[in-house]
Amino acid sequence: MGALAVTKPYTMPALSEYADVPARLRVDKVSLRYQSPKGETFTALDQVSFEVPDQQFAVIVGPSGCGKSSLLYLTAGLAEPSEGEIYVGGQKVEGPGADRGMVFQSYTLFPWLTVRQNVEFGLKRRGLPSNEINTIVEHYLGEVGLKNFAGHFPKQLSGGMMQRVAIARALANDPQILLMDEPFGALDSQTRLQMQQLLLRVWGHSKKTVVFVTHDIDEAVLLGDRVYVMGARPGRIKQILDVPIARPRTLDVVMEPEFIDMKRQILGLLHDDLAEVH
Repeated sequence: MGALAVTKPYTMPALSEYADVPARLRVDKVSLRYQSPKGETFTALDQVSFEVPDQQFAVIVGPSGCGKSSLLYLTAGLAEPSEGEIYVGGQKVEGPGADRGMVFQSYTLFPWLTVRQNVEFGLKRRGLPSNEINTIVEHYLGEVGLKNFAGHFPKQLSGGMMQRVAIARALANDPQILLMDEPFGALDSQTRLQMQQLLLRVWGHSKKTVVFVTHDIDEAVLLGDRVYVMGARPGRIKQILDVPIARPRTLDVVMEPEFIDMKRQILGLLHDDLAEVH
């Protein structure tokens, strides 16, 4: 099979030109700068622009230190960009909001609450009726295979199970977009594969817009509809690549020629940055 076509470096037109495009997430010329203890300015992100269509599984991949997690935190409203703007569902991000669900690499469950109580936490804060809360919680506990563990506390769960709860909790709140910051990075390889398979199944049912950050190229190609390849120092979007692999997908797809070609293409884009890091 021949090499995949490489898209041209992505430059986002003015927002007015996107009036009729159903983009769930729009990042427009976002830069992020820090002040070092010595007073020097460090640029983490520089003029980053892209959009993610509704119901797309978007994966951001890049070397360590390229700013991909920072970009996710900006989208979540947990930090503010130095320049530029971010829009979710057409609304400018100006802080945290229920329209964005977040799943972190670290385990962020409330240790004093059971699995069920963790999943229903946000729903109760919204004041939903108890029968509606029960229906939603039962559905998502079933989706992640944890109905039999509803009464367990986080300390009684494995790492993979805790991340299942975090995914169920995020989806239960019905966000416009699900942000996932290397959620499987701390898991062993076997559990990570299981979680990737589970996420493929759950996403296939929900079709939520997802922005998933990873440094793992195999994971990026397996999960994504589109891969946003970042370069480092400062972080920029180098290329945006459509994944030419049909859904539904299983773990067996990693042996297919299309998968291997896509992986080789991403490795080529990252080669200079990876060489610089090492």
